[in-house]
Amino acid sequence: MFIVVGVTGGIAAYKTVSLIRLLVTAGHEVHVIPTEDALRFVGLTTWEAISRHPVTTSVHEDVAEVRHVALGRRAELVIVAPATADFLAKMTAGLAGDLLGTTLLATSARVVVAPAMHTEMWRHPATQANIATLRERGVHVVGPDDGALTGGDSGPGRMSEPDAIAAAALAVVPARAHLAGARVVVSAGGTREPIDPVRYLGNRSSGRQGAALALAAADRGAEVTLVAAHVDDGVLDAVARHPRIRIQRVSTVAQMQSAMTDAAAEAGLVVMAAAVSDYRVADVADHKLSKEDAAGPGLTLELVRTPDIVAGLAAQRCDGQIVIAFAAETEEDRDALLGRAQRKAARKGVDVLVANRVGWNAGFGTPDNAIVVVSRDGAVLAEASGSKREVADAIWDAVLSLR
Repeated sequence: MFIVVGVTGGIAAYKTVSLIRLLVTAGHEVHVIPTEDALRFVGLTTWEAISRHPVTTSVHEDVAEVRHVALGRRAELVIVAPATADFLAKMTAGLAGDLLGTTLLATSARVVVAPAMHTEMWRHPATQANIATLRERGVHVVGPDDGALTGGDSGPGRMSEPDAIAAAALAVVPARAHLAGARVVVSAGGTREPIDPVRYLGNRSSGRQGAALALAAADRGAEVTLVAAHVDDGVLDAVARHPRIRIQRVSTVAQMQSAMTDAAAEAGLVVMAAAVSDYRVADVADHKLSKEDAAGPGLTLELVRTPDIVAGLAAQRCDGQIVIAFAAETEEDRDALLGRAQRKAARKGVDVLVANRVGWNAGFGTPDNAIVVVSRDGAVLAEASGSKREVADAIWDAVLSLR
């Protein structure tokens, strides 16, 4: 989910660091918008490190993107924590003097505020009137709690704890089409075919899209097996913490084929998102190939085709099982990409094919993706672009439309 977290100028801002960590480790894409006052409590570097995205407070940066509109439009959820009395007043009045204010006016997403202030400020008629107005507009209010405040005071006004805010905020977002009770198997990452004990044939897949698909399915209630080949560092961190995801590591195409075939036998949905080598070396050397051993100035390797795993899975699928394939293509033209996707879906016999454009700086190894989803008969089920988690949710929405 694409979440914007606004941070205003209160001492409780230190607790928002934990809130963002909870959201990020759960697999959500989080963008932080602090006010200038918030940066007096927690610095810019911390917000960028914890969210893994650049942070700004100004509407004058990324002007070409119109950042305040872009963030507001992309957001599926906006959380303001802490929400000070001053900011609640500005929010009620619709003031837009900074990036957070303009983003709130530009969004149609659910908005959640977690107030934090001294008891007298919370109880003041102006604050209570502002809260009532915001609630009438559909803003969800979490807390405040009754407890210790700064300066030795105690009473209502303490910001709710990060886990309570996260749970309450995520609960207000309309549920997507669910996968409760479904068994799903997803492959991810790039296979490696050995040349000798040192070298291999591989590819640039990071595994991010497959991991995002596994997380999105598990968040919708599915029990997921993720068959992971080689992935970038950190890609499996959130996956490994999810209680409904089991990870099985593989390396070669043969290992991937065996693991996917076994896991697919008990799955209702099979997703082949891994970047699988099309070829392997015919004769793998049992020692490191050396220039000293070469007969000439070059080296010739004989390559043979590897098995088409997804075609095999489609050919032996059981009744009611849906098989989803991926096709990474370098086609620049959208119609040419769509044509290749439609032909490949028919040739492989899969129920759904997801085509994405790749290149030196696109698709592989990047945080974003752009895809077109087609059915076996060539119908376009969806087109989507954005973060790989956003794309994963769009893919599941398209797949579930077939059910």
